Amino acid sequence: MIPWLGDTPAFPPVTRALREPNGLLAAGGTLNPEWLLAAYRRGIFPWFNEGEPILWWSPDPRMVVFPDQVRITRSLRKTLRNTRYEVRLDHDFPAVIRACAAPRAAGVGTWITADIQAAYIRMHHLGYAHSVETYMDGELVGGLYGMALGQAFFGESMFSRRSDASKIAFAHLTRFLEQRNFRVLDCQMTTQHLASLGGREIPREAFSKLLGTLTGQDAPPGRWPTDGASIPWT
Repeated sequence: MIPWLGDTPAFPPVTRALREPNGLLAAGGTLNPEWLLAAYRRGIFPWFNEGEPILWWSPDPRMVVFPDQVRITRSLRKTLRNTRYEVRLDHDFPAVIRACAAPRAAGVGTWITADIQAAYIRMHHLGYAHSVETYMDGELVGGLYGMALGQAFFGESMFSRRSDASKIAFAHLTRFLEQRNFRVLDCQMTTQHLASLGGREIPREAFSKLLGTLTGQDAPPGRWPTDGASIPWT
């Protein structure tokens, strides 16, 4: 059994999360900024389907990328040298989250519901949620979005409409984070795709301790510079 949360964002210790399904911690609450900030500072994030109550998760282990240890393959590096694309930050956050919410296959729904979209667009306006966008010939073809708190970035979702478009955004994000002294990029769930980009699993306890240090150094929130990720690759 998991607890049903009350009117204030008081989450149980993450050590109480279920082992199966891995990381399910609690249900209820709201998606307003107070709740989302309290959750992310503790390594907790919302993830639920349409028609379900809000479910809060903190899996163990946790997949993370350390920005200075990202893995750029030879083929991706060749793509990054290509001048046919442009990367922008926070240029069109709503378009990115809508693209991430689009079904990936016929008959398959999305967890990025209208309520999730509205909540993170609000966090974007407050300067906490950010997007990295890949454009080709002026068209948005890939990107990702997530939350930034202190020196930690919490990746939420990515999409790609052309080959390597999301990888381009991811590579530029990690370079931007490294230059801004971010220490960790949280990937939440383990996937083979993220592992190929340098993601690795660490124990939840270690992740929680890391967040205790990194999210306590909150820089004032605000939009990222639109051209901040357009750094030439060599």
